[in-house]
Amino acid sequence: MNVRRSAAALAASAVLCVGVAPAALADTAPPASPSASPVIPSGLYGKSDPGYDGVWRQSFALLAQDTVGVKPAAQAVDWLVGQQCANGSFPAFRADTAKDCDATAYIDSNATAAAVQALTALGGHGDSVKKAVAWLKSVQNEDGGWSSNPGGAMDGGTDANSTAIVISALATAGEKPADVKSKAGKTPYEALLSFQLGCAAEPAADRGAFAFQPVDGKLLANGDATAAAALAGLGTGSAVVPSGTDTPAAPLTCPAAGAADPVAAAQGAAGHLAEALKKDGHLTAVTPGSDQPTPDTGNTVDAVIALAAAGHKQSAAGALEWLKANSAQWANGSPAALGTLILAAHATGTDPKSFGGTDLVAALNATGPAPQGPDTDATTVKDDSSDDQNLWWIIGAGGAAGVGIGILLSGRRKKNQL
Repeated sequence: MNVRRSAAALAASAVLCVGVAPAALADTAPPASPSASPVIPSGLYGKSDPGYDGVWRQSFALLAQDTVGVKPAAQAVDWLVGQQCANGSFPAFRADTAKDCDATAYIDSNATAAAVQALTALGGHGDSVKKAVAWLKSVQNEDGGWSSNPGGAMDGGTDANSTAIVISALATAGEKPADVKSKAGKTPYEALLSFQLGCAAEPAADRGAFAFQPVDGKLLANGDATAAAALAGLGTGSAVVPSGTDTPAAPLTCPAAGAADPVAAAQGAAGHLAEALKKDGHLTAVTPGSDQPTPDTGNTVDAVIALAAAGHKQSAAGALEWLKANSAQWANGSPAALGTLILAAHATGTDPKSFGGTDLVAALNATGPAPQGPDTDATTVKDDSSDDQNLWWIIGAGGAAGVGIGILLSGRRKKNQL
């Protein structure tokens, strides 16, 4: 869920039965970019136009810092808190916080859910979290799920990605998602599990996967939705506590047992992800205008986090090594991408300060206001940095600038923000 995605990208991924490169899992087009040369607020991480993903990338930057024992800059936290609307929701971004959100604001369930995870982890923002959770509950669809732009002009109806990340946010905030029922009496898990490909799916390798939304009445496997749904089914957010167990992921049990069990569904999703990673060590996507699959770095990171959360670090080991060698260009300068890589390293017990030859934490910190320092209340990661650790990023630095943010933005996931 490290990159935000457009509706067009997610629709293409569904048609092609693949995921595309953070939750964020959007089913609609984003708001128009506010300007060709955006003014970046001093408290915001990243230098690209925040109109699509400001709250999303800030949330993942702060969550990653907190997870590895870095105390974020006060102005960075204040910026995120200041983005909240009076009704408790968070937009993708609002430049003028002196005025409350109006009808032109792109109110984003994904951004709100990400902010809930970050502010809950940081602590001290109970009122903001409470208001955000209340808003999420208020815009729950009758089927129990969520869309990315609830009640907005681009509300595309319930989708698996938005539903999954909201479930994770609710669980992170101390709610019991199974008890959060719609006016029709439906739970979030009822909505989410309706998107899972079961034992009748063909090819058999797709069994256990999740679709973003039905396409012509059919469920098509989507890597982004699958990774997000695995975390939601396990009742965890993106900041995964390293598991004390490590077993190989297994395919969905057929005939399906406990089909209504979120944990069983999550394990089935993990089995699908593990199988999909076996061939090349990464997930793939077919981008618009091409008929050839290319590596999907964003969803590969999400898959590693999901597998680690499910207790299958050995099934994620190959993908983790692939990321160490191949994620530099994708992540360079992107707070959301760097933050999610840090979360993947943390979830697998890997040192994020020595990841493929670089210090991910230092790279993230450099994209925004300097943190206050190590959090003395948290367990800090061991610093094994050396003078050679920046080489990895120098090699990949040139390629990131050409990546268009308009294609890879908000749907887990959802999101390649540079």
